[in-house]
Amino acid sequence: MRAAVVTDFDKPLEIQEIPVPEPEPHQVLVRIEASGLCHTDIHAAHGDWPVKPGLPFIPGHEGVGVVERVGSAVTGRVVGERVAIPWLGRACGTCAYCVSGRETLCESQQNSGYAVNGAHAEYAVASADYVVPVPDGVDPAEAAPLTCAGVTTYKAVKVSGLRPTERAAIFGIGGLGHLALQYARIFGAETIAVDITEEKLALARELGADHTVNAADVDPVERIKELGGADVAVVLAASPRVLEQAHASLRRGGRLVLVSLPKDNVMRLPVFETVLGGLTVIGSIVGTRGDLAEVFQLHAAGRTKVIYETRELGDINRSFEEVLASEVPARLVFRM
Repeated sequence: MRAAVVTDFDKPLEIQEIPVPEPEPHQVLVRIEASGLCHTDIHAAHGDWPVKPGLPFIPGHEGVGVVERVGSAVTGRVVGERVAIPWLGRACGTCAYCVSGRETLCESQQNSGYAVNGAHAEYAVASADYVVPVPDGVDPAEAAPLTCAGVTTYKAVKVSGLRPTERAAIFGIGGLGHLALQYARIFGAETIAVDITEEKLALARELGADHTVNAADVDPVERIKELGGADVAVVLAASPRVLEQAHASLRRGGRLVLVSLPKDNVMRLPVFETVLGGLTVIGSIVGTRGDLAEVFQLHAAGRTKVIYETRELGDINRSFEEVLASEVPARLVFRM
């Protein structure tokens, strides 16, 4: 099979011909139809984070394809079924986090395309218990971004406690933000889209944003305060300044949801304003298998729209460059 392989953190990925992997007893072999490109893939390939993947490895955690073989101990999945391979490759299933429905906090988890080989290949093996069925009628190229960008932003909106008629500000309208905006609308909120490019804001308006704020032209904090302040601010831009602006835009009792990961790992948090305003700061990681199933159900019902462009796997290094240069309207998907 063809696979995009990271051989060195300082070198481009290589497209290699390697053997199709054999599924272990509790695994399935999936013929990949589409694999979404996430910024995390770039961090993994460049070894940007403190705990680095072991070399060589295949990135990719937005894989969608058809089960071709099942391991000897698999009972819940069948050959011919379309499934998604998400970031949560597997968890222990027995710790306090797993048994309380917070499996994405499991300290023994393995992550697809990071701790184990991922989906930027023509085939991938995955834990049968942690792949998620894709509803009939959902295009694999649309299901792929939902497998990470979708479930991550859906979870962020869920944990915010957003209620109908509240006001939600989405900071960063791109691959994640265009989906976060749609989920906030599904939850019944008045929505504010914040970005620094008019193209992204035009997309937000197309998707139904009630208000748009170009932070390159106006102070987003002042503008949002003029609207009455945000009950919820979801931050998808990896800039400490944006994090701080989102915090400052909250009205009393507001909730700041942190999703993006700034390179320097810091933000200034004004304690007086946080305490006296009764503000809450929430860190939100990707959603669970149950969350992803809900994301797929919403999309199958026509409630969400995925903005994406397709690329060939052989163009993966150029695709990395496109994402880093912010040349992509929303998501990139490799069709196999």
